[in-house]
Amino acid sequence: MALRQEINQLIAANALSKATRCLAQLWREDAGPATAAFIISRYEQLRQHLPLASSRLFILRSFTIEPAVPLVRAMAFVHGTELSVEVGGFNAYAQEILEPTSRLYRFAPELVILAVQTRDVAPDLWDGYTNGTSTDHDAVVERVVISFRNWIQAFRSHSQAHLIVHTLEVPLFASQGVLDSQLENGQVAAIQRINQAIQRVTTEHHGVYILDYDALVARHGRLRWHDERKWLAMRMPIAADNLIHLADEWSRYIQPLTGKVCKVLVTDLDNTLWGGVIGEDGIDGIKIGLEYPGAAYHALQRVMLDFYHRGILLAVCSKNNLTDAMAVLENHPGMVLRPQHFAAWRINWNDKVHNLREIADELNVGIDALAFIDDNPVEREQVRTALPEVTVIDLVADNPMAYARTLRATPVFERLVLSAEDRERGHYYVEQRQRVELERNAPSLEDFYYSLQQEVEIVPVTPATCPRVAQLTQKTNQFNLTTRRYSEQQIREITTSSTWNVCGVRVKDRFGDNGLVGVVITRDKDTMCEIDTFLLSCRVIGRTVETAVLSWIAEHARARGRRQLQGWFLPTKKNTPAKEFYSAHGFRIATEQDNETLWVLDLEEVAIAYPQWITVTQIKGECD
Repeated sequence: MALRQEINQLIAANALSKATRCLAQLWREDAGPATAAFIISRYEQLRQHLPLASSRLFILRSFTIEPAVPLVRAMAFVHGTELSVEVGGFNAYAQEILEPTSRLYRFAPELVILAVQTRDVAPDLWDGYTNGTSTDHDAVVERVVISFRNWIQAFRSHSQAHLIVHTLEVPLFASQGVLDSQLENGQVAAIQRINQAIQRVTTEHHGVYILDYDALVARHGRLRWHDERKWLAMRMPIAADNLIHLADEWSRYIQPLTGKVCKVLVTDLDNTLWGGVIGEDGIDGIKIGLEYPGAAYHALQRVMLDFYHRGILLAVCSKNNLTDAMAVLENHPGMVLRPQHFAAWRINWNDKVHNLREIADELNVGIDALAFIDDNPVEREQVRTALPEVTVIDLVADNPMAYARTLRATPVFERLVLSAEDRERGHYYVEQRQRVELERNAPSLEDFYYSLQQEVEIVPVTPATCPRVAQLTQKTNQFNLTTRRYSEQQIREITTSSTWNVCGVRVKDRFGDNGLVGVVITRDKDTMCEIDTFLLSCRVIGRTVETAVLSWIAEHARARGRRQLQGWFLPTKKNTPAKEFYSAHGFRIATEQDNETLWVLDLEEVAIAYPQWITVTQIKGECD
């Protein structure tokens, strides 16, 4: 109650930043229906003054789901998204999917959840299993799988939205008891066959994802997940105290789909990455390994290594002696993580707020791309206060065994698509340190450019690269002239148009292959070519790659008979590095409105030269 009163006072005093921090604190400490209502009402007061993303969610359901809606909306607000939610008619999911003019499609959602129960879609497998034969059961499985296939195909033909499909749950007790496990086609096996088939169906369609609802129920306990009285009285099967877990699971999908994720996990060392204090206990005295109590820290590092292979960068921010800390990272036999796993480190006695800013600068990411873990609550609060954009994850200092679970449950690290570039991201940043060292020792900037031996490839979008192209439009912020976000479905639709061109940009140099790091989307209009999207990953900006790509765009627009090249610059809080790009390359301002600027280049009068130190090649395909 005291925290709620403080929030009200802060809002009244127009102390919006602190009010927002306190709202997040309230949710961490007391997440639930009453808190959700309070948070939603206060965010609605503040939303005109906050940089909230917006998204629209439609929930197709076969049961009463409404009490979970405020919970997922409150979670979204706390994580920076204003989520508009519409719930479909009770048990009307099939009609709403199949009818092109239904409320589902009129709502024009970006996200859709399909949540149906086994007892509704396959009642013969739920309550009537023992009444049927093996042949009957096979027929039910086939019918349900065909239904899901038809629904997903119909949905994809009518909407470009992301679709999240619940799997079916198995019953608390199988109809034939332990005998069910002995049967080749028992009740549980039949339901699992349906789930496996649904998973295969989703892989046939872009932007369709599986939510393992059965695993969610099991994780929180089948015995306490349901409320039979509420099911019979109001068709709400989920116990009230488990609705928060359902909303949290939805959030683990909503956050990556709305771009609210962190790119970097920054960790403290003492009593976080290992037990004890290296400066006091020495390398032989700290706790890290497979036995208790070091197993807690070993488990945490295992999670972080999983994140590393998921494309999340790791960094260290620790008040410590550099020599002592590096000795542990390099030599301690219990360590899972080694120096090569960290893209950056600040191991010194400086203020952690200052160090976090430096880490963001070094990695060329926004401060909001950082997540921070530290066992010290004082350090965490200092970061929250000074850098509210950073995601600070609370670790309970007296329970290290929960560290790994806490980290795994944090939705900012979730990914629904993993590209080859994601898997190699950690290696890219090791190579980047080599580039920085080369630049530092080069006699001049031009000498540095020549010594890099850069190669730029303009590549067509293929089924294999489409997820990465869409991901770049959704996540790239700094060198992004318009910051227009596109889904895989939208990219695929654009590539089928004769007036649109979509290309990827790959960059290689003497230190390695940076992978697919850029996207160019243009549209031809009469004698003009418009740049809809031009973006490059922060890994390659500032090395004249952007000039090489722009030169290619101009050359190929001219070859298609276009006399003008134009593009908007739409400013955001993060794309300042792109602000002067058009003016620096000879474009003139044609229109200014609401702080947005349209730039034009006369292709018959101005030629943009390729940088002499970059080789540009085009791989033939749709962007010819």
